[in-house]
Amino acid sequence: MVKSARVELPAPPPTPSPPPSSPEPDDPDEGIVDQDPLLDLDDSTTDIDLVHCRLNALPPSLSRFHSLARLCVRQNQLTSIPADLFPASGTLQELDCYDNKLKNDSLSLSSPHLSNLKILDLSFNLLKSIPSPLPPTLEVVYFVQNKISQIHLAGDACQHLRSLELGGNRIRELTGLPDLPALEELWLGKNKLTSLNALSTISLPRLRILSLQSNRITKIEGIPPSVEELYLSHNGVQKLEGLEHCLKLNTLDVGNNFIEKIEGIAHLGETLEEFWVNGNKLGALGEVLVKMEVLKKLKTVYLEANPCQAEEGVHYRRKIMLSLPWVEQIDATYVRR
Repeated sequence: MVKSARVELPAPPPTPSPPPSSPEPDDPDEGIVDQDPLLDLDDSTTDIDLVHCRLNALPPSLSRFHSLARLCVRQNQLTSIPADLFPASGTLQELDCYDNKLKNDSLSLSSPHLSNLKILDLSFNLLKSIPSPLPPTLEVVYFVQNKISQIHLAGDACQHLRSLELGGNRIRELTGLPDLPALEELWLGKNKLTSLNALSTISLPRLRILSLQSNRITKIEGIPPSVEELYLSHNGVQKLEGLEHCLKLNTLDVGNNFIEKIEGIAHLGETLEEFWVNGNKLGALGEVLVKMEVLKKLKTVYLEANPCQAEEGVHYRRKIMLSLPWVEQIDATYVRR
């Protein structure tokens, strides 16, 4: 028979009560440990990442990195960027301040310390306008999701600009956009634009990508002839037009508009590869496909969420395959031969 026993340990002596702890700080900025996050880095470091470090100011020790070429301070609580902390020799080429609390009056981008800056990201901050002046050496700039309502750019300071990202702001017109001889990408999605007419007065000879999704545009006009990719989904466009000079167009996205028929794209037969026209008002699939038969280079077509899909039912996809046998993808599904 197995015997069991229960051992009871004597009760431990009472421990003194700990002193009352200080209440939790209400302000998330409070309680941040004031220590140098750069302490262990060598002075010759060229690339520094300080992502999500709860910084409310740049460490003063930043000035000791005489060869610094890239600084990333994403997702902090910075309210200013003192340029004099950067190398006086102007070695800094990329500055990423995405998701902070920066305002226009807290920036000094004309400093000689930034004389060779090429990439600047000030997205998700509190900017009400484009900072001015900008370093003339800039090539790529991001101002996504700020409170910018107008475009004010000095053309002579943007001669090298290749990509300008202004999505998610409050821009209503393009009249402040200057001639930009080197610009290749212009991103203006999710603003409040109603007209593209101003584009016809601006010289953008190298523009390849033009993104205008989620605006209030009702007419396609002023598109530079050099554009290869045009994104116009989620607008109020009623007619496919204004593309007669765009002979290089390989991607056209006009999904979720109010287009009733396919027209104005016959000249793109040897260039158009991606055509997204889903979520419009296209009826009579047979008529739609006849207009698209000239698009011999087409690889992807989106026609779903149009009346023609509902009318054809299960025959919708097969009819497209028979009329456009060279297409590789219909809507979100690849074609199986």
